[in-house]
Amino acid sequence: MKLSKIIAFEYLIAFTLTAFFYGRLDFSWLSFIMFILLPDISMLGYLWNTKIGALFYNIGHSYVFPALLMMIAFMTSTTIFLIAALIWLAHIFLDRALGYGLKYDEGFKKTHLQRIM
Repeated sequence: MKLSKIIAFEYLIAFTLTAFFYGRLDFSWLSFIMFILLPDISMLGYLWNTKIGALFYNIGHSYVFPALLMMIAFMTSTTIFLIAALIWLAHIFLDRALGYGLKYDEGFKKTHLQRIM
């Protein structure tokens, strides 16, 4: 099995676990479906140029912000923050499972995981 397929499988497992915990917490699946693609709004940065596009995309697809949001959710017992963090993480895991990694300044198709065809 190629390394890229193993990595994709790991991200698919992470997505599945995130969705499992989301469901176990009895959160709305309608909200999950409605907001799962919301982090892709960060692609709008590519309307300016590839450097700004990569920066915005990477901010929206980094683990840092959903992890901080999850930490705040647990510290403040704020359910909406936990819902948002889980959906955001699920999105990132699914993107990575599909081969969409963090972007380089050269363009949208060059990622830290692979070059997208």
